[in-house]
Amino acid sequence: MQSVAQTIRSLKSNVSREEALRHFTGGARGVAAGFLRGSARSMAELYIPYRLYRVNVTNGGREESRIYALDAVEGTLDLFEFPELPGEQELVTLKTRNLLPCRLTPEQARKRLIDKVRRLLFSRGFARLRDLQIEATSVAGELYLPYWVCFRGSDAAAKLEILDAVRRRSEGGKVRGMVQDWLQSSPENEFEVGLDCRF
Repeated sequence: MQSVAQTIRSLKSNVSREEALRHFTGGARGVAAGFLRGSARSMAELYIPYRLYRVNVTNGGREESRIYALDAVEGTLDLFEFPELPGEQELVTLKTRNLLPCRLTPEQARKRLIDKVRRLLFSRGFARLRDLQIEATSVAGELYLPYWVCFRGSDAAAKLEILDAVRRRSEGGKVRGMVQDWLQSSPENEFEVGLDCRF
């Protein structure tokens, strides 16, 4: 039995199917990845849920407001920062079953977000922080972010390669681990791969 498709709101992808295909199979990078991890077999879109927060930071009497998004699966991925809430022109509504489930409660997510923002601020300069206060308010509900996933090698030992379709960058072990956990958590979790995505 396959998982049921759900209707979601996602940021629009900045990477087309053709660009993702070139990323995974073209050039020296694609050749090296094929040599190290096996030939590319198929490719699919994947959506990871994030929660949006308006974060107010008070530092030495100065206040700043920012919009951050934290992944709602484990709260371990890099934060997304937005200059303002994404507008309708930046979003798309679609139906898919290639999505990871939310695992964090709203309160768990808020606490992890505040911890991440605090670490981010400290990494930018401990000496400049005085009477630091961080407040986070959830806004706009869930928002999914698009990724491209490439499957390499054989079925028995398939390896994943993942491309962030918003920031146009390859993802590392955190995202791969999340996706592998999802695939292994239930036999019904499998990617819906379009015919034009098989190599």
